[in-house]
Amino acid sequence: MNEEIQNILHREGITLADTKKRAIAFFIDEMLLSFLFIIAFWDSFASATNTEEIINLTNTFVLEYMALKIVYQTFFVLQYGASIGKIIMKIRVIEIRTLQNPNIIASFNRAVFRVISEMLFYLGFLWGMLDPSRQTWHDKTAKTLVTNV
Repeated sequence: MNEEIQNILHREGITLADTKKRAIAFFIDEMLLSFLFIIAFWDSFASATNTEEIINLTNTFVLEYMALKIVYQTFFVLQYGASIGKIIMKIRVIEIRTLQNPNIIASFNRAVFRVISEMLFYLGFLWGMLDPSRQTWHDKTAKTLVTNV
């Protein structure tokens, strides 16, 4: 981890969220968004008669689902510094420069690169597990950290 960042975190008494908490928060958010997505498009999914039709429907709505994820992540990180999953796990996202909730640009950047990382086989998340400051690609591009509350 960058020594300057480490000094700031130590001085402010801030600790990084561990990978397990982040993974559970991710799972909670994914389940919540999946349920919202199915509810929003219930008419289409209810008319599907087999698994293949459900898969085809999911593929048809992939852009809408990505947009939902970007809006969800941007809104909650901007307003609360955390998604619902992170709130439940008592972790939050902070900007490195200000140690506050990310601004609109950082929140949107983080949400977009999060989706890109997911599309690239979750490599950005793997990067975060191996990084000393636990920064995923979306954290690095937005200049954020995920910390304990």
